[in-house]
Amino acid sequence: MTNKEIAGWFRRLADMMELHGENPFKIRSYQQAYVTLRKWTDPLSDLTLEELAEIPGIGKAISEKIRELAETGDLATYRKYANQTPEGVIDLLAIPGVGPKKVRTLWKDLGVESVGELLYACHENRLIELNGFGLKKQADLKNKLEFYMLTKGQLRYPEALQVADRVKALLQVADPGSRIEETGELRRKCPVIKNISLLWCPQEKATLSAEEGWTFVEKTPAHWIWQEEENPLVTVWITTVEGWGQRLWETTGSSAYVSSFQQWTNPLAPEEGTFMQLANLPDHIPEWRESVDWAQAAAKREGDLITTSAIRGVIHAHSTWSDGIHSLEEMAFTAKESGFAYLVITDHSQSAFYANGLKPDRVKAQRAEIATLNSRLAPFRIFHGIESDILYTGALDYDQDVLDGFDLIIASIHSQLKMDLPKAMERLLAAIEHPNTRILGHPTGRLLLSREGYPVDHKKMIEACARHQVVVELNANPQRLDLDYTWIPYAIDCGVKIAINPDAHSTGGIRDISYGVQVARKAGLGVGNCLNTMSLKEFEDWLFV
Repeated sequence: MTNKEIAGWFRRLADMMELHGENPFKIRSYQQAYVTLRKWTDPLSDLTLEELAEIPGIGKAISEKIRELAETGDLATYRKYANQTPEGVIDLLAIPGVGPKKVRTLWKDLGVESVGELLYACHENRLIELNGFGLKKQADLKNKLEFYMLTKGQLRYPEALQVADRVKALLQVADPGSRIEETGELRRKCPVIKNISLLWCPQEKATLSAEEGWTFVEKTPAHWIWQEEENPLVTVWITTVEGWGQRLWETTGSSAYVSSFQQWTNPLAPEEGTFMQLANLPDHIPEWRESVDWAQAAAKREGDLITTSAIRGVIHAHSTWSDGIHSLEEMAFTAKESGFAYLVITDHSQSAFYANGLKPDRVKAQRAEIATLNSRLAPFRIFHGIESDILYTGALDYDQDVLDGFDLIIASIHSQLKMDLPKAMERLLAAIEHPNTRILGHPTGRLLLSREGYPVDHKKMIEACARHQVVVELNANPQRLDLDYTWIPYAIDCGVKIAINPDAHSTGGIRDISYGVQVARKAGLGVGNCLNTMSLKEFEDWLFV
């Protein structure tokens, strides 16, 4: 069990205890344990009770619970409260922005015990007179519930890939010599997965029993479909060696893409490329096969298609100077050892107090550390940037003399996200027009499957970036992937460069660049249209000349 997973148990335990009105002191201790443990670098599962107790704020009781999680994968204390709680009430805790206290009020005072019941209560205006709610909060909650219901049963790409890997392992056990490959939305590298699809070529007639928590939906000679709890459906398409090429092509593209082609002669081919050639089908890469129009437009774009190996520098990273897990030195060393030529460190600005944002005196101190590290790590170079909050007025987050001292500024909205379109565009356009803004960070503020983000006029925003020579970020964190890939072609047409940025809050977060590259490939982004494919010299010229 990873540190992040262990930490998550303590956050859920704190929420559950708060829901049941337990001791606030204990609740705070578990909340603090979550904050501490998710940033701890050594594997918690490998530590003894004595070593765990040496972690600041982690006493004997929490140490014992960590060992329990490491050894059993479960937590008896959590189960005690969960067994006293309707399953639908636990679901309510997963809705962003609701919180245990509000859920307790809805459960105890209104008798709501499921997401569906709560949505019905909102439609019936039953929250207006409820303590702590009112008309405005009811409307906001209704929007969140509808978004939750809409996205239920979907997973972000990395989590869906983990489910697919578990299924692969089961199939390999059923037939050790079989061939298995992701297909469908996974192979098209969709940011959000609604159906997990695999293509399987067993060597012999294999059988597969449903694992605990899995339910078979359908089982035929051509495919098996089953589901694990509330995860997306898993479809395993079954084929032969000779039919592999055709079935991989047929199951990879969307139904709209596949149905766009007239009937072919079904040539037998053990590989997809051979089948496509024999069937006279276009050589569209899997990522493009959302529709024929999309694929044809992507294929016409000039330049070599972006690859992870083409990325030369890491832009947008956080360290322990703000809310990162690893030190500036560790972030730089990892970037260098990973083969990158430069790192732009962009910790949070002063208004981000929740993220330990940098006051002007700490900005100067960080700059001094960067100078020292650059003398040691040359020719690798660290650039001193900042992720400046875009304030409610649209201004950036420091006085002009402080802003002028940074090598690069990423301007991002982090707070007061509940805006209508005119206000959101007022803030964004003011930041884009600021002469110190070089990159617009995660431009819609969305969190996939968690938060829709504020409303944006994408065309107006991208056109403003073109006028002011501002780069648009494709935030590669798989929870964001913002700018959405569907708007990258318009940015390319407007001459706006895209920066594929990991928004790394740890050394491991640097690897998220690969997720950004995946969706950039879907959009047909060329190497020349991406900012951080520049060499160190080219990047320095872009910054300073």
